[in-house]
Amino acid sequence: MQGTTWLMAALIYGGGLRIEECLTLRVKDIDFERRSLRVRSAKGGKDRQTLLPKNLVEPLRQHLSRIRDIHEEDRKNGIKGVAMPGALEDKYPNAGKEWGWFWVFPSRTLSADPVSKIIRRHHMFPSTLQKAFKRAALKAAIAKQASVHTLRHSFATHVLEAGYDIRTLQELLGHANLQTTMIYTHVAGNNTLGVVSPLDMETR
Repeated sequence: MQGTTWLMAALIYGGGLRIEECLTLRVKDIDFERRSLRVRSAKGGKDRQTLLPKNLVEPLRQHLSRIRDIHEEDRKNGIKGVAMPGALEDKYPNAGKEWGWFWVFPSRTLSADPVSKIIRRHHMFPSTLQKAFKRAALKAAIAKQASVHTLRHSFATHVLEAGYDIRTLQELLGHANLQTTMIYTHVAGNNTLGVVSPLDMETR
């Protein structure tokens, strides 16, 4: 993968995001100083914080520089602002035109809002990333069943394998129920002893 779809996939894996959470990220949701992402109205309706990987800071800064041109072009052309979450659209009617509320991954084209019918710029469609991921998986000759959501599962498994506690993982994933997070302990616990078999050791 490369370009925008690579960056999206990397953010999903690096921060444990759901695909919809990645697509609906706003510019103001990125905190470069603290290297964190704010996930708005995640599953269950609650906001949460998750990780912004250090390795993605510079690629993401460059990406935002490119999409700022799109934002400024929309303002120049009098395009309506992006859709706002919840009741904010009524409370702050012009906020959707602000850079901070712009989509991190905007669609290349304008389209009609399904509710208001207003022509505006939406975020990218899930299928854009899903198709790119599927092509990459085929090209890499991955035999196992894999989807974009597999990246979130991989994040969870690898965080546990790195020694972080289950409660921390629960917060990062945004699970309301700890039992949901506990599923990953079975995947990450294949070698709970942490000992390498002599058969697997390199000969010296």
